[in-house]
Amino acid sequence: MTIKDIPFTCSKHFKNYPCTHRQWKHKGHCRYIHGYSRSFTFCFASNGLDENGFVVDFSSLRPLEDKLREHFDHTFLVNFDDPHLETWKKLHSEEVLDLRIMNNVGMESTAELVWGWANDLLFSRDKGRSCCWKAIAYENEINSASYTFPPEWFNFEILR
Repeated sequence: MTIKDIPFTCSKHFKNYPCTHRQWKHKGHCRYIHGYSRSFTFCFASNGLDENGFVVDFSSLRPLEDKLREHFDHTFLVNFDDPHLETWKKLHSEEVLDLRIMNNVGMESTAELVWGWANDLLFSRDKGRSCCWKAIAYENEINSASYTFPPEWFNFEILR
C-alpha cells in the first residue's frame, strides 16, 4: 500500500515567515545574503479519523506553527559549514541578527527539516494513526521545493 491508497488526507498552509539566508557555495548571486518570506504546506494522511472526524485537528498544530515562527520569522539562516560562521555568531551575540544554523538552508533541505518536525509532533500524539507524507517549502510565490516520504512508522493498515 502507498500514500495514494490512503483514504483520508488533508493539508495545512502556514505563510509569511520573513527571513534571510545565503548559499555560500553558490557561484552566483545566491552566495550573498538575501531574503524571502517563506511559507509551508503540510500534507497529512490517515487510515482513520480521530474522535472529531479529522485526519489532523488543525488547532492541534500550534506547536508546529510556533516552531516555524521561532526558526524562520525575522531570522538569518546559514549552513553549519559557512566560512563566516564565527562572524555570524558574533553578530548574533551583539543582537544584530537572529542566527539559525542549519545543515543546509536550501528549500529542499528546509522541506525535509519541517517534514520531520511535523512527524515528530504527530507521532508523539497519534502513535502512527496520522502522518505528514509531504512538506512543501516556498521561498516566495513562484519557487518551492518539497520532501515527499511517508515516515517508516506510519501504519498503512486500514483501520476501518
